[in-house]
Amino acid sequence: MPFTRRTLVGAGATALAATGLPRFAIGQADNRPSITIAVQKIANSNTLDVLREQSNVGERVFYTSLWEPLISKDWLGKLAPRPGLATEWKRIDDQTVELKLRQGVKFHNGAEMTAEDVVFSFGRERMFGNSEAKNRTTLQAFERIPTPRPGKELPPEIIAVARRSWPDLLRVEAVDRYTVRFFNATPDVTLEGRLARYGSDIMSRKGWEDAASYLDWARQPVTTGPYKVVEFKPDNMLVLEAHDEYWGGRPPLKRIRFVEVPEVPSRIAGLLSGQYQFACDIPPDQIAQIEKNAAFEVQGGTILNHRLTVFDKNHRQLQNPLVRRAFTHAIDRQAIVDSLWAGRTVVPKGLQWDYYGDMFHADWSVPEYNPKLAQDLLKQAGYKGDPIPYRLLNNYYTNQNATAQILVEMWRSVGLNVQIETKENWTQIMERGEARAIRDWSNSAPFSDPVSSIVNQHGPNGQQQQIGEWTNAEMNQLCEFLETSTDRAKRKQAFRRMLEICEREDPAYTVLHQNATFTAKPKSLKWQASPAFAMDFRPGNYV
Repeated sequence: MPFTRRTLVGAGATALAATGLPRFAIGQADNRPSITIAVQKIANSNTLDVLREQSNVGERVFYTSLWEPLISKDWLGKLAPRPGLATEWKRIDDQTVELKLRQGVKFHNGAEMTAEDVVFSFGRERMFGNSEAKNRTTLQAFERIPTPRPGKELPPEIIAVARRSWPDLLRVEAVDRYTVRFFNATPDVTLEGRLARYGSDIMSRKGWEDAASYLDWARQPVTTGPYKVVEFKPDNMLVLEAHDEYWGGRPPLKRIRFVEVPEVPSRIAGLLSGQYQFACDIPPDQIAQIEKNAAFEVQGGTILNHRLTVFDKNHRQLQNPLVRRAFTHAIDRQAIVDSLWAGRTVVPKGLQWDYYGDMFHADWSVPEYNPKLAQDLLKQAGYKGDPIPYRLLNNYYTNQNATAQILVEMWRSVGLNVQIETKENWTQIMERGEARAIRDWSNSAPFSDPVSSIVNQHGPNGQQQQIGEWTNAEMNQLCEFLETSTDRAKRKQAFRRMLEICEREDPAYTVLHQNATFTAKPKSLKWQASPAFAMDFRPGNYV
């Protein structure tokens, strides 16, 4: 969505005006409410590091509340770009973006955010560690930064995410105290999107340096958000407290307490009894029951995330693409949407979203439901009914178990012998070996370009290839072209060819349906859900 310089500066000035709000006098009673939110899970990594916790549950719990990027989003609208920690930005050329930082922003430790913190947030010690191979660039500018001291070594998944998010980042320079420039090694039309994506968030350099270890920092990161961490018990609860020096104004809540309540009935019962003010991940079939009580309502809908089944082409039964194609044609996706989601979501046009704008292929579709074709493909492949494992967690996703059971029956009806294997965590889901075949997954679009989804998850630096499940030489070449070309027409052609490869010819995954999320709350609480997993409790969205 295009913005003029006047629009950006004006929006930034509006937010800056909030910093002039009067402070409460010392000793004055704090009458702001505190709330408790029941969630299925707080964090898979048991940290609050936005680069390590690249998950749906992580986005819900601490995005907008704890972490903030330079370029934000219209969280209560259509997720279009908005000034965040930067008030304006401009292109210097195809490889360079300059941003003006918001002045007077305070970290949770009281220090002012400056260009030094931005440079550090994208540097070697924070993002790329001691790794020598850094994709297509050497990131030579980061070599001047000292290697992390003992105890501050980065977990490998952080480096992997950094590479996916910023494959060609050359360096970040401080022009002055409140101006930074991002230099890419190659042309990139998506630099602004990368700056707005989940993971490109700003941290306090002093907060990092003051922490005794990586884990100490990652469980209480010092950031700029409207709330700060006061207590974190992994697999149990997270307590955030208002950051009253927040640049956007005084937060409306005194405290936010997230508690893990894995069972849906327990979340609903706690909401109705008043134990919780919000209950997340409500299945569609429970919405009407909750709203029978006139005091409660359920908000939500579709979000920029698709549910997938992902293939490991190394498995002996999946090496032949005909077998994987049979999987894709055996699924009646609309039946899943109708039976489990009460029509509250949709079957999308493959791994894309219409907010891609001119990159969206409106005439594309998921593989047709055609059981006869699936049977013919299995016959051509010579599949004899050998078992194929299907790994998933226990209702990490809404309706996950029910979806898996329906899929297994659909696959079985065409001759595929699929066996569900429920795992305890994502490490077990991803674990290599002969037993890894298909798994349950989702894919998000953090910004409005295919690079953010199909390349980020399935390209040469994407998670699927990083863990050795799938690769395709032509797809990898197209990914590099999509990331470096400035010719939009040719980029769109490349994207279509990538869809053909990944969804039809040599399936890496198959899209099931667009994801949706629903949150229940009392009607008396004036709060608006975002079209995302993130829950926004900033000033202006809680009364």
